[in-house]
Amino acid sequence: MTAPLEDPWPAPRARGAVDAVVTLPGSKSLMNRALILAALADGPSVVRRALRSRDSLLMAGALTALGASVDTDGEDWAVTPATFDRDASIDVGLAGTVMRFVPPVAAIGTGLVSFDGDPYMRQRPIGEILGALRALGAAVEGDALPFSLRGSGSVPGGVVTIDASGSSQFVSALLLAGARYDAGVDVRHDGKPVPSLPHIEMTIEMLREHGVSVDDAEPNRWVVAPGPVKAVDHVIEPDLSNAAPFLGLAAVSGGTVTVRDWPRRTTQPGDALRDLLERMGCSVTLTDDGLTVTGTGELTGIDADLHDVGELTPAVAALCALATTPSHLRGIAHIRGHETDRLTALATELGALGADVTEHPDGLSFRPASLHGATFHTYADHRMAHAGVIVGAAVDGVSVENVGTTSKTFTDFAPFWASLF
Repeated sequence: MTAPLEDPWPAPRARGAVDAVVTLPGSKSLMNRALILAALADGPSVVRRALRSRDSLLMAGALTALGASVDTDGEDWAVTPATFDRDASIDVGLAGTVMRFVPPVAAIGTGLVSFDGDPYMRQRPIGEILGALRALGAAVEGDALPFSLRGSGSVPGGVVTIDASGSSQFVSALLLAGARYDAGVDVRHDGKPVPSLPHIEMTIEMLREHGVSVDDAEPNRWVVAPGPVKAVDHVIEPDLSNAAPFLGLAAVSGGTVTVRDWPRRTTQPGDALRDLLERMGCSVTLTDDGLTVTGTGELTGIDADLHDVGELTPAVAALCALATTPSHLRGIAHIRGHETDRLTALATELGALGADVTEHPDGLSFRPASLHGATFHTYADHRMAHAGVIVGAAVDGVSVENVGTTSKTFTDFAPFWASLF
């Protein structure tokens, strides 16, 4: 059993160049999509190199409550499809993928399914999905957590128009379940640009691997044809967004960090770290062994539109706060609706460490400043904790409150991180 962590947790300070090779847990985004599709499939399948984290275990628990069998013992998880024939209570925790992906799936069942989660989740947007489900023929009670739906054994499906400018998950949620609706789904977006488009591309690619027909030829429209979801085994890639603090450690310490098994081709937004870190002055090399980043110990600021890769913002912002030239991060108004309002949280916490940071409606600007120690609050947000430990590696006296929130996607992150120093 892991020993309890001190809170706030003293972030280790790099006293020299850190050289390390790390193997990361699997991608939460790929993992929870794979579990959803396995529960909808026409036969048993296996999710290999499974991510064991709070989010993935919450997803497994939700699908089990709907009649699936998910064997979470070991590295490979065997999944038998859900029967969708029972009442259920779903705990979404702090997992946006569980809160948003499971209701469209549960709607095809015959039971009364209720949803609730951690207190903060009651503030995260879900109304677009619930309204879309009503328009598609599902019986839904409520417009935010807690809510419930009563299945009749099928969902008519068809055309639905939503505003997905708040989250790409609104689109992915409907696409993942759409093949099991009587008429499929024809999802149309009407609003400001959809953020995090790589995550929708990830959803589409995985659906096609399961034999589902998806037409995405027209901008802001995604059509899923009705039909079976074939059983397919998945091998889960490392979580490239979780690589951000480790690669950032190379950058701030002037060391070299290799993340093993970095895919040559991927739909994960975390792959953008290669370009971002190179622009900030690091040497970046991708080989068959993995991705290697070497830092100089000095960072150059950047002007970057992170609209499609918003989940990288906390780590990138931490690096910008340490840079020797100004930075501007933009296109990320939507991350105000993530685990916390990440723009305000980052401006507040980095500012408390001495960063010269200005918050904008859709981003953050930084000017060079000398940082100092203080407690860095995480707001129960794993990516905020990543930002805190990056700064702590370069600045004396930084303590990270509730560093254990990293268990959302990386169990035992803190002791693993400390072992690198």
